[in-house]
Amino acid sequence: MAVDAQRERTVPGHSDIVFEPSGDVSYRRDALEGDSIQATAARSRLGAGRLHLPSFAFATVTGWVAWQGAVSLERRGALGSTMASGWAELAAPALVGLVLIVLVCEQIWPAEPRRALARGHVHDACFFLMYAAGVVPLMTLLGVGFAAVLGAHARWIEAPWTASWPRWVVVAVTLVAMDACNWLAHWTDHRINTLWRFHAVHHSQEELSVLTSFRAHPLVHTTGFLLATVPVVALTGDHALAAALITAYVCLGTLPHANVRWSFGPVGRIIVSPAYHRIHHSVDGPIGVNLGIVLTVWDLLARRAVFPRASSAVCRTGLAGRPLAIEQVRDRGRRVPLLLAQLVGPFVSTGS
Repeated sequence: MAVDAQRERTVPGHSDIVFEPSGDVSYRRDALEGDSIQATAARSRLGAGRLHLPSFAFATVTGWVAWQGAVSLERRGALGSTMASGWAELAAPALVGLVLIVLVCEQIWPAEPRRALARGHVHDACFFLMYAAGVVPLMTLLGVGFAAVLGAHARWIEAPWTASWPRWVVVAVTLVAMDACNWLAHWTDHRINTLWRFHAVHHSQEELSVLTSFRAHPLVHTTGFLLATVPVVALTGDHALAAALITAYVCLGTLPHANVRWSFGPVGRIIVSPAYHRIHHSVDGPIGVNLGIVLTVWDLLARRAVFPRASSAVCRTGLAGRPLAIEQVRDRGRRVPLLLAQLVGPFVSTGS
């Protein structure tokens, strides 16, 4: 396999693992020096030109699906109750409690020592408030909208034989299938230019914390909800998953961003840990590895799993070359303009 020597980089603390631009992980002892693949990918994917029209098209599709969800709920007189259920699942007290507990743990056992009110933490807290106020309703409408579209135009995907399965089997299979779909959505975020533009703001954080889980452009959720809705419609039919299960899944997907060195021991070979996911955010390491949201099995099957070592140094996070506007180089008093710039960024070229 040909390797571009100017873009090949090793994983920090793993000198025998090298990521190749083709998307594969190869194993070598000697890494070649060159430009960071994170910086190269970020610059090339942001591209040039005043406006990025595919981003507007993607936003239009997202808005249309959300509108379909709102219309469907309004017709059934369930708009208010469904919105309330969405908040109960995706912004539950259990999730808020987990975030608060982990924030304390980050101060006691940090992977990288940071002040509690570090710029990155405060800025990500702003993203969390936006998540609770606006993103959760959008995610709820997207889920309902995609289900309505599938129900109207793709009823053939429903699997009637699951009605004879024990309920716990249906739930377990559905959650695993949802996680696989979320992995696929995350993979596309790193492979498709337009999707990367929305996902890049998440990877731009240089002061990783549990709050970074919420540092995401609202439109980054569209692909995940589109794909994850398919197994729900196919396997569960009209029987919704319990709210507690959705909340538990969200909590498991939030924890890996914590600024701690937890690897979960043997369990970390199955469940994504903070140490495992930090490699995915490495500024110097490869992109396209450790894409798992909750389970590592999809990375293993795709040969994209890089497990942390206890002796490895803690890697820096962010995007090399700082291709996006970030709070670490901005005036403290410009929090809101910076947030707006990060939301508008995918639609407007930031240059290379």
